Amino acid sequence: MGGILKFYMLIPFELYRVFYTTARLGSISKASKELFTSQPAVSYSIKQLEEKLGGQLFFRNAKGVSLTAEGEILYQYIEKGCSLILSGERKFGELKDMTLGQLRIAVCSAVCKNDLLKPITHYHQLYPDIRIHVRDESSHEISRLLDTGEIDIGIINFHENASEQLHIVKQIKKEMCFITGKKYEALSTNPISLRALTEAYPLIALHKGGSTRNVLDQFLLSYGINKNPHIELSTLELIVEFTINGLGFACVTKDYVANELDCKKLFLIPILEPLPKINLAVVLKKGMPVSTASEKFLELINQ
Repeated sequence: MGGILKFYMLIPFELYRVFYTTARLGSISKASKELFTSQPAVSYSIKQLEEKLGGQLFFRNAKGVSLTAEGEILYQYIEKGCSLILSGERKFGELKDMTLGQLRIAVCSAVCKNDLLKPITHYHQLYPDIRIHVRDESSHEISRLLDTGEIDIGIINFHENASEQLHIVKQIKKEMCFITGKKYEALSTNPISLRALTEAYPLIALHKGGSTRNVLDQFLLSYGINKNPHIELSTLELIVEFTINGLGFACVTKDYVANELDCKKLFLIPILEPLPKINLAVVLKKGMPVSTASEKFLELINQ
């Protein structure tokens, strides 16, 4: 029995493709046109298949060809397999041609607004048929999603997630700054020490657990300051609004509040100590094949 199965498995799929196409169209001439080959080549392939299987598959008739009883049985099985394989080939071609597919990214919302919105917009203009999924996640969760294959591209805090399982495509350095609103505008006129600032004015910060909050905490501790914020919030958007409304001062990336600084809604506080930086990285899972959709997006962000 094993020898018989092995024999049938050696039959080239191309012979079954010719058989399927001829049976579906009922004509050798029509099959040759669809397969971009000659009529003699189609006839020869059918003859080869008949010889390997040991039976006749077609009768010739006035309109073309029709299936024998054995051919009908074979077609019932081959039709399902060939349809799936040809559909797979078509879908693969659509993916390569960027007329089908998806792009899955995970990043914190602040980075998306300042660093990804423009390339994502450009990408959508170039490839409108590609579905785009963007998730707002922490660096730790992004690493997990990459590992499980739930996303294609992640942007993480590099220092906290220097995993050997990740391939770094690009690094992004973020300049931090201290800001305040109109109420404490006087703080923008003269440099002040970190300790004097934190002891005299209310600090607004993100909840613990995120990379931005960790950078702030480590920066304060490096100068011996163990300071709990007066106000803890869940998003940078809220931090900006609370700061504008005079509830305290905050530490954020400078590009995130560029518009508010230009409009004089917020003011920079000059700090005597060197300011920290956030090092972000665009990452992929190491060893994981990159889809065409992801490759095209990476080309845009690397420009």
